[in-house]
Amino acid sequence: MPPPKPNPEFEALLDYLKHNRGCDLTGYKRSTLIRRFQHRMRQLNIEDYPNYLEYLQFHINEYRALLNEVLINVTGFFRDQAVWDYLSVSLIPQIIRQQPNQVIRVWSAGCAGGQEIYSLLILLAEALGIESCLQRVQCYATDADEAALQQARQGIYSNSEVSSIHPEWLEKYFQRTESNYIFHPQLRRRIIFGRHNLTQDAPISKIDLILCRNVLIYFNSNVQMAILVRLHFALKKTGFLVLGQSETFNHHRAIFTAVNLKHRVYTKGLALDMKEHLFISPKTPQKVTVEPPSQSCFWQTAFETSPVAQLAVDVNGYLVSTNEQANRLFGLSCNDWQRPLQDLEVGKQLGFQILNQPFHRHHPVVLRNLEWSSLTTTKYFDVTIAPVYDAKQKLLGITLAFLEITEGKKLREKLELTNLESSALKNTLQSLTSELNIAQIELASVRQEMKLLEDTFDIDRSINGSIDESIDRNKTNTNSN
Repeated sequence: MPPPKPNPEFEALLDYLKHNRGCDLTGYKRSTLIRRFQHRMRQLNIEDYPNYLEYLQFHINEYRALLNEVLINVTGFFRDQAVWDYLSVSLIPQIIRQQPNQVIRVWSAGCAGGQEIYSLLILLAEALGIESCLQRVQCYATDADEAALQQARQGIYSNSEVSSIHPEWLEKYFQRTESNYIFHPQLRRRIIFGRHNLTQDAPISKIDLILCRNVLIYFNSNVQMAILVRLHFALKKTGFLVLGQSETFNHHRAIFTAVNLKHRVYTKGLALDMKEHLFISPKTPQKVTVEPPSQSCFWQTAFETSPVAQLAVDVNGYLVSTNEQANRLFGLSCNDWQRPLQDLEVGKQLGFQILNQPFHRHHPVVLRNLEWSSLTTTKYFDVTIAPVYDAKQKLLGITLAFLEITEGKKLREKLELTNLESSALKNTLQSLTSELNIAQIELASVRQEMKLLEDTFDIDRSINGSIDESIDRNKTNTNSN
């Protein structure tokens, strides 16, 4: 039976959400999407897709309500208990043995309200001890639903939501309030929560354990494969992937190998370790791109670990990726992904006009001497903003690279100050030399006047001497007479 023909009016809705709201739902199963779109439309008493498109255009926050309807988050603490028992008894001890005294990185992809990542953190704390867990474990929890992430960050749950937790663990890992339970504050701070689209965004790297349970079931087979490839890149060679009980691999290229099929636990297979592998882009599911995985991993790792802060922005102006240096420098996290760059502080510093130049040119723009001030320091950068094109010269977005020039700027400023001081000293020296020359001229004039006075004095003294001698002679003559 051939697949149903696409509904142009419904596809126009998806296209609007993708290009105007940054919500790409095109990879989701159409039957699921249509059912949940229609449920939301019935709540608003809207009968057809064109009217709902108009409603979306005039109510800017409606897409958030729609996403809450589409991205239904059904989860709970230690859901499917047998899987968690297997993690506790077999998988987590194996991960700890594989890397004694090293950092353990875990990722809950599609974390919903946070119950899954907190359940995993409890098991890790039980295996390592709370103090060791605080020192060794790095947790990442991501979801496409911002409302669910907000609940997960708070870590606050009702009595009914924590009913599945063992009483001893509930007392050990939660604080009781009058009406709720709050997860262990110190352990909660070990989790980095962030908005992340598994179909588009770069995966977190070097992960020991990924939980991606009951997420793939919402996507068609092409997008499922694209997500699995990303998760494959995210895992260490010794890492493990845990899927939901309803999820299986249907593709002929076995990029993962089953460790425990009953509990849907997998490790990296051999297919992506060969010289080529199947990489399917969710935006063009019909096209196959062959690329050596070692090269992809190399460029991904090079981007993440580069000493130069780097950002990636899509054609709609949304931040889609950052590296570690940029996160530290600008205080960014994956929470900021899918936000307009111009709404972030770094975008405000750059300015709207500057950011739009590369979208209209085929060459990079260099912004020099950008000042970035924090509470403790001020730094300066030369920022290269470059357009990024695909093989068909279609613009994908821009990259921004921040080359720090703080030390060079300080040296230049010091040199300029030294030159100014040298010039001032030179002017002072010239002034002193001029004054000295004038003084020397004046001194010569004084000497000349003194010489004239001395000569006049000598003449007067000679005349006076002659007069005295004449007087003396006259006196002598008088006395003789």
